Amino acid sequence: KVWADIPAPKRGEIVRQIGDALRQKIKVLGSLVSLEMGKIFVEGVGEVQEYVDVCDYAVGLSRMIGGPILPSERPGHALIEQWNPVGLVGVITAFNFPVAVYGWNSAIAMICGNACLWKGAPTTSLVSVAVTKIIAKVLEDNKLPGAICALVCGGADIGTAMARDERMDLLSFTGSTKVGKQVALTVQERFGRSLLELGGNNAIIVFEDADLNLVIPSALFAAVGTAGQRCTTARRLFLHESIHDEVVAKLAKAYAQVRIGDPWDSDTLYGPLHTKEAVKMFLDAVEQAKQQGGSVVCGGKVINRPGNYVEPTIVTGLPHNAPIVHTETFAPILYVLKFKEEEEVFAWNNEVKQGLSSSIFTKDLGRIFRWLGPKGSDCGIVNVNIPTSGAEIGGAFGGEKHTGGGRESGSDSWKLYMRRSTCTINYSKDLPLAQGIKFQ
Repeated sequence: KVWADIPAPKRGEIVRQIGDALRQKIKVLGSLVSLEMGKIFVEGVGEVQEYVDVCDYAVGLSRMIGGPILPSERPGHALIEQWNPVGLVGVITAFNFPVAVYGWNSAIAMICGNACLWKGAPTTSLVSVAVTKIIAKVLEDNKLPGAICALVCGGADIGTAMARDERMDLLSFTGSTKVGKQVALTVQERFGRSLLELGGNNAIIVFEDADLNLVIPSALFAAVGTAGQRCTTARRLFLHESIHDEVVAKLAKAYAQVRIGDPWDSDTLYGPLHTKEAVKMFLDAVEQAKQQGGSVVCGGKVINRPGNYVEPTIVTGLPHNAPIVHTETFAPILYVLKFKEEEEVFAWNNEVKQGLSSSIFTKDLGRIFRWLGPKGSDCGIVNVNIPTSGAEIGGAFGGEKHTGGGRESGSDSWKLYMRRSTCTINYSKDLPLAQGIKFQ
C-alpha cells in the first residue's frame, strides 16, 4: 500500500538507485554467484549486469507505462484504459540464474507499483540474501519499508505455500515443466495469476549455405555455456546432410579446446555442474543415447577432479524423434542430427513439447522469413544467424507450449504485472446507451 501510493516515475528513481547499488558491488556479487552456482566468474558478473540493465530499462518505462484513450461511440463520453498494480508479486527463481531472473521480474514489478516476495533456489540462498540486503538498504535509505522487496528462503514447501496463498496476486515461477504444471494448477484453482518460465529443448538448424565461421562458435557457446544449464541451451543441432561431417569435425575440434577448470579462474570457459544429481542425470542421458543408437563423438564421461565436472558431449547418429532427443537433460549434451529438406527440419524443430528458443543459420532471405512466419518456428524466441542463448532484455523473454507461455523483461511484459480497467466517463448531461438502445 505504501509503494502503490508513490508516483511511477518516483518508483523508477528508486529502481535506478537499486541498479547503481548493484553496479557498485557487481564483481563481488558476480563472484558469489560463481562460488555458489558454479558458473564461470564472467558469467556471474554478466548476470548481475543484466539486473543493472533491467533497472535502467525500468527507469525509462516508469515514465511511459499507460493505456490509450479510445474513441467512444457515445457523445460526451471518454473511454480510457487504466493500468494499476496487481499488488503482491511472488517470484520463485531457479539455481541457474540466481540474480538475473529475479531482476527481470522485480525491476518491472516495482515500477508497476507492486511489492515482491522472492523465493530463490535453496542451493543459492547466499546470493538471494546478498541481493535482498542491497535492495533493502536502498529502500530504507529512501525511508521506505525494506519489505517492499521481501525474501523467504526454503524448499518446495515454501513454494507450495506461495502458490496456494490468496494474497499472492501474481506468481512468477522459473523451473522445471513438471513443477511448473503443479504451480499453474494450484494458482489457477484460486483464480490467481501465474507467469511460467519452464523447460526448453532448443534447436539450432544449419543449412548448406550457412557461414560456418558463425556456426561453430555459436553452437559451442549455446551448448556448453553455463555447462549446459541454461533454459536456452542448444540441445539439438540439425545439420544439412551436405555439411554434416564437416561441421561435426570442426565442432569436435572446438570442443577439445574448451578450457575446463575453476570458475573463478579467468582462463576457464567451462565450470562444474551444480549438483551431484545433475552429474547422475548426465551419465544416465549419455547411456540412454548410446542404447538408442547414438555415437559419442566427444565427451560422455565424468572428469576426475574435485567437484561436479563432466565432459562437454556431442552425440551423433540418433533419429530426430529418439526419446532422449525429446528429453531436456540439464547438462552439456548436444545431439547432432541430419536433415535433407527445410520443411522437414522446421517440423522437427517444432515436434518437441517445449517451445522456448530456436535458431537457423542461412543466407536465404526467403527461408529466413518462412522461419519467422506461421509455418516456421513455434518458439517464443526465433533467431537467425545467432545462437539460441543470449537473449536481450529489451525483448520479451519466454516460450510457448510446455515452456509455459510466460513473458518477462522487455517489450510489453510489464502488462503482466498490472491489472487493466476499461473506464467510461460520461461528462455530458445525457445518458445515451450503447448500440442506440432507448427506453420509453
